[in-house]
Amino acid sequence: MVARARTSSRDLLGAPSGDGTTRELDARFVWHPLAEPGSADAGSLRVAVRARGHFVEDDRGRLYLDAMAGLWCVNVGYGRREIADAVLRQMTELPYFPHTWANRPAARLAARLAGLLDASRATPGGWRVFFVQSGSEANEAAIKVARAYHRARRGGGARAKVIGRHLAYHGFTLATLAAGGMPERSLGFEPLPAGFVRVPPPYCYRCPFGLTYPRCGVACARAVAAAIEGEGPESVAAVLVEPIQSGAGVFDPPDEYLPMVAEACRRHGVLLMVDEVITGFGRTGRMFGHEWWGVEPDVVTMAKGLASGYAPIGAMAATREVWGAFTVEGAMGATSGLAQVSTFGGHAASAAAALANIDIIEREGLAENARRVGERLKEGLRTLFRHAVVGDVRGRGLLLALELVADRASRAPLAERLAAEVVERCLEAGVIVGRTAHVAPGRGQVLTFAPPLTWSEDEARELVLALDFALSRLGGE
Repeated sequence: MVARARTSSRDLLGAPSGDGTTRELDARFVWHPLAEPGSADAGSLRVAVRARGHFVEDDRGRLYLDAMAGLWCVNVGYGRREIADAVLRQMTELPYFPHTWANRPAARLAARLAGLLDASRATPGGWRVFFVQSGSEANEAAIKVARAYHRARRGGGARAKVIGRHLAYHGFTLATLAAGGMPERSLGFEPLPAGFVRVPPPYCYRCPFGLTYPRCGVACARAVAAAIEGEGPESVAAVLVEPIQSGAGVFDPPDEYLPMVAEACRRHGVLLMVDEVITGFGRTGRMFGHEWWGVEPDVVTMAKGLASGYAPIGAMAATREVWGAFTVEGAMGATSGLAQVSTFGGHAASAAAALANIDIIEREGLAENARRVGERLKEGLRTLFRHAVVGDVRGRGLLLALELVADRASRAPLAERLAAEVVERCLEAGVIVGRTAHVAPGRGQVLTFAPPLTWSEDEARELVLALDFALSRLGGE
């Protein structure tokens, strides 16, 4: 395994290229996400130059098996010519025009998404899709729509609060930071906007209530209903959740959780907004994560796997009940539309990339492949319990996590520097894995895995071997 990872990829990908100045230019001019300017040594930066299939190559000719699909997003793998060709055709025909006019790819994509969202519903949703560039923007738009919906529909602005969850991540805008709950990502940007309430997450391994499933009665779901009632239902616009809360360590909830949250929303007239930015487009073994629990959200947000990272695109989809409030009839004359615009939303080339991407996901059965290979990978990860630092394995499909502990009995978290060492050791073995970072103090000990959905059981085994290699050398030379 290690020997293969260290082999040059000339035969596979072609000769490496570059002008030899990337590190210097990057060190002088680039401000990287989640990093202080100038904090990285220019000589130690890894430079990605090309990728194909499941592998990324650096400028020194080393191949890395990517177990994070970039940033949870390259669902169909790298180097898909049909996506590049679709973008090229569209760029030469219509590179850009504002989405105040219609364009063919965006119209087709909206219809395609509506059909996918309806596939698991008892009744059609009558969806309308608003296009943006990212998951952050999609969730920002959803929050604005939830507040405006209640104002338009009920003739008043009392319903404005949005209920989110601690340790959640919905984006980097101020409103999405406020809806989420990652203190280290909010630090320095406070005060955040008002009108957001957070409840404990469905984190069974470290239950916020100190309870054990199923005797807990799914207290985390009941906390959502209690928050709605405690704030006053007449003040709450929406509940915003990921089907599987991913960024802080992949919290796969009890099966009762999402249906109980949905029921509380329906009972109190609160919109259920589901963030499918990571969990959508086959990642969990279904096209959308919420399909596992049979709930019918009012608003769904999407990005990442929508175009598998080949082009920037995000989307917010709302049901007829929601968008109907923004018609003159639906709002009883209160408004004639939504004052929301995105310069690059509905970009024709990005929509073309998304259509080609969805074709691949459906044609190759990648959601089912994610379910099947994910089950094998999860079994492999469980063999790592032989290492005393492994505390928990969780997730579904190809969205999985390995939580590391200093002591299994007490579940004391492993020091973040040691968790970071495991990530670095995996890189030595030629495998890229993720780790929770900039979440909250003491929360950097969870390794995350979200590889391309095209993985086979061979790649799953290679990841497990790399982790075994890294864990066996933890703290050593």
